[in-house]
This record gives sequence, structure tokens and C-alpha cells, in this order.
Amino acid sequence: MAIDLTPTARARRVAEATRRLVRERILPLENEHAGDITAAGGDSFRATIQQYSRDAGVFAPHAPVEYGGLGMDMRDRAPVFEEAGYSVFGPAALNIAAPDEGNIHMLAHIASAEQKVRFLAPLCRGEVRSAFAMTEPPPGAGADPAALATTAARVPGGWRIDGAKQFITGADGAGFFIIMARTAGAPGDRGGATMFLAPAEAAGIRVGRHIPTIDRSMVGGHCEVTFDGLQLPDDAVLGEVDEGYRYAQVRLGPARMTHVMRWLGSARRAHDIALDYSAGRRLFGRRLGDLGMAQKMIADNEIDLAATRALLLTACADLDAGDLGATSTSIAKVYGAEAIDRVIDRSIQLCGGMGVSEDLPLSRLQREVRPFRIYDGPSEVHRWSIAKRAVRRAVQAREEESR
Repeated sequence: MAIDLTPTARARRVAEATRRLVRERILPLENEHAGDITAAGGDSFRATIQQYSRDAGVFAPHAPVEYGGLGMDMRDRAPVFEEAGYSVFGPAALNIAAPDEGNIHMLAHIASAEQKVRFLAPLCRGEVRSAFAMTEPPPGAGADPAALATTAARVPGGWRIDGAKQFITGADGAGFFIIMARTAGAPGDRGGATMFLAPAEAAGIRVGRHIPTIDRSMVGGHCEVTFDGLQLPDDAVLGEVDEGYRYAQVRLGPARMTHVMRWLGSARRAHDIALDYSAGRRLFGRRLGDLGMAQKMIADNEIDLAATRALLLTACADLDAGDLGATSTSIAKVYGAEAIDRVIDRSIQLCGGMGVSEDLPLSRLQREVRPFRIYDGPSEVHRWSIAKRAVRRAVQAREEESR
């Protein structure tokens, strides 16, 4: 059956409005603060640029309509998120930055009615931020989520959570946490995890050190977080007990694709800068863009951008059809993360000394996209998963032929 990957007329309108907002209002602010959102003012700055987004009619394109969003599906989010990602501040302006964007998606699908009112609604409106607390210090959960070591034990009236997390994006200043904790089994077991919703002011939550990383565009940093005797009531459970890994899949596939969307915008910006430079720079008596080796890099950029977008939209079609898209999102994530990195690296090379200077934003864009080859699962882990599924299909095919 044919799949229509063309964005709707509405998505094109919202993408165009986003393009104007980002080029006219957000990019100048990014350049003023060298892409460092903390230096720009953190949460107060986020509130300011989100109002610009509301005024432009493009705020929260992914959020449910009943909570003030535009209710766009994955296919229609793609061009809008890409235009937002043209600036490293664009996602924060539209309220589509990680981890809030992924948390909104998951809460909309899993949360109870009361949880939606208490947690989802203010998150959609941009009144609070959130954090997804899963990654732990070694040997705990990371690329292997089954290594989960944080525990949630039954106590009278609810649960007690104890454990340590690290690289928790947005933790400093978050209004609430979604915590992944083990409620059954032992580290290494494939099941037994549960998700909990915890207000940030709850006793037993301590946000510690900001772990210094090369990216600078996410409000609230990447932090160490400790849960020490955190007590939560039964209604803090998100979904069902011991089903946390299954529910996490509702978030992970779409969140990987929205990362691709946003950073695809950054890669396109880098390519646009390199193209403009190549059209104006003259050396050896010719335009840079007329030289063969430069043309190869330009062509490879065009190919990587087009291929990333095609794989992204294919995965989005799977997700919109109700499929978890385990393989298609992994393929798009791995290819996209590496292709986006290549596009920006080639753009730096094309611009020569200017490419590594602060006079152009290319080095800023590179520091933002490089972590994507690690965030949401390292490329190597996704390759392992893709290969494992492919071999499983081949084994099943052989078994069926032998019957």
C-alpha cells in the first residue's frame, strides 16, 4: 500500500510561520548569546521566546489540542520541527525541546485523567519543565536499560524510591520528574521496571552537579540526581506496575525521530551557510563551488539531507500507523545522527578557517549535534538491535521453509 509522506497544507503553513519566526526573531538571539541558553537567561529567556511562538501561532505543535497544542501527527511535525531546529534555540521557543517534547507525547498516551490535569496540562502550556530520570552511573541503566538499579519498594500507602541517576536533561529547575525504577527482579533482568511521576519539590529528591557537556542549548543542564527515601503515593505510578519498559517504547521511538527532525534543521542551516560561502569565495581563479572536490562535499551534503529526511518520514509513517517502529526508527536514528554530523563537518571544511571561527555558527552547530550519536542510544547499540532483528527474521524464514 502506498504511503503518503507529503506534509499536509496545514503543516506547510505552520512550518512557514515557524521559518519566519526562527529567522527573524530567534536566530538573532542565538547569535547574541553564542547558542548558550543558560547565558541567555535560562528559564526566563525560555518564557520570553515561547511567547514569541504563541504570538506566531506555532506553539506546542505536537501537544494535544485540549491542552493548547496543535495536535499534529508525526508526519506533520517533521517540517515544523525541522524549521524550529534551524536555530539551536528554536525547539525551546516552540516547547518542543527534549525532554519535554517526549514526555508530553508519553503522558498524552499513558497518563491517567488526573495525571494529565496535574502534569501534562502545565507542561503543554510551558508553565513547567520536566525531566525523564532513567540513565544511571555505571553499572546502572544506560545503553542497556535492563541494568536498572534504582529501586522502588512497597511501603504503607505507596512506594519508596532510592537510587542515583546521571545525565538527566533539564533536571535543574524541572517541575516534575518521570522516574524509572525497578519494582521486580534484579539489575540485568529484562522486566520489572515501573515509571513514577514525582513533583520536584518532594522530599527525597536532590538535584546535584551539572555534568559539563559540549552542548549548550538545553535549559536545566544534564545533571546528577539522587533519590533518597523518596516516598510517593500509589497514584504516582505512570501506567502499570512492572510495565515501565513497555511504556518507555511509547516515548523512545517518537523522541528519536523528533531529535532527527530538530537536528536536521541544524544540518540544513550549516549546509546553507557552506553553499553561500562556496558561491562567493574565489580561489585559484574560480568560485569555490565550481571546484570538483568542493562540489563532491556539496553533493554529499545534499544526499545525506535527502536520505535522512526520507528515512525519517518512513519511520514517522510507521509510528502514525500505530506501529512501534522499532527497526525503522533505529535505522533513521543511526543514519540521521551520523549523516547530520557529516553534513556539518563538511560545511566546516568548505568554509575553511571561517568554519572553525566564531564568525560563523558552524562550530556551535557541531557541538550541539555530536552528542546525538550517543543520546537516545549509541549508534552501535542500534546497529546491534537492527542486526539482531534481521538475523531473527532469517532464522524464522529458514524454519518455515523446512516445515
